[in-house]
Amino acid sequence: MLVAERHQKIVEQIEDKRIVKVAELSQLFSVTEETIRRDLEKLEKQGYLTRSHGGAVLNEKKEQDDIPFEQREITNIDAKKRLARIAIRYVKQADTIILDASSTAWYMAQIIPDMPLTVVTNSLKVAAELSRKERITVICTGGTLLTRSASFVGPLAIKALEKYYVTKAFISCKGMHLERGFTESNEQQALVKQKMLETSEQTFMLLDDSKVGVQAFSVLSELNTADYLIVNTPLPHAIVTQLNEQHQDLNVIID
Repeated sequence: MLVAERHQKIVEQIEDKRIVKVAELSQLFSVTEETIRRDLEKLEKQGYLTRSHGGAVLNEKKEQDDIPFEQREITNIDAKKRLARIAIRYVKQADTIILDASSTAWYMAQIIPDMPLTVVTNSLKVAAELSRKERITVICTGGTLLTRSASFVGPLAIKALEKYYVTKAFISCKGMHLERGFTESNEQQALVKQKMLETSEQTFMLLDDSKVGVQAFSVLSELNTADYLIVNTPLPHAIVTQLNEQHQDLNVIID
């Protein structure tokens, strides 16, 4: 069993039982207890669990649950569709791109022309939408399925993303703050999106106006990590001024 697969199984065990023991995991996976301790240490750093004497418990940090996709897809519809229309202009034939599991990315998937294109995604909804387009190659990361968001997260999703390098990534998040950067409400989503940013030549952050100035639970990245910020309405003057002074590498696209 690969290390990433074992990590995935440990995450599944702790999400199911809420608590795991080193000795039990050692026997289950036929590896030494020291190996399991190293696994738990790494998973703790990734936010999945908190180590305890002889094992670990599910990370109970208070963070906002993923809003169900069915709810997100009917929230701020006009703004998200506008963001999708703007973003599509930057998708060219023969591109290799990443679409995250956001509802905005799903709206993009609906209107992407059926042309030679490779799309990597961790979204069931995006993959299903693109499956109707014969000329588009779809690669789904796999991993742990979060049913509320219809998205894959976890070590296997991150491991899958490490195998690719794409030309463009289109990513949304829960908030953009001048000091704290881009943030997510769910730490597992943040970790996957961090890897998406790392594996792309150009990155586009898609944010409707309700997310500007918002600080969510988990830091995703600094503002300068992204190349382009696509917004549906002009940003407040004070924010534009600070972006120009402190984050000159971030290009704002409105229309």
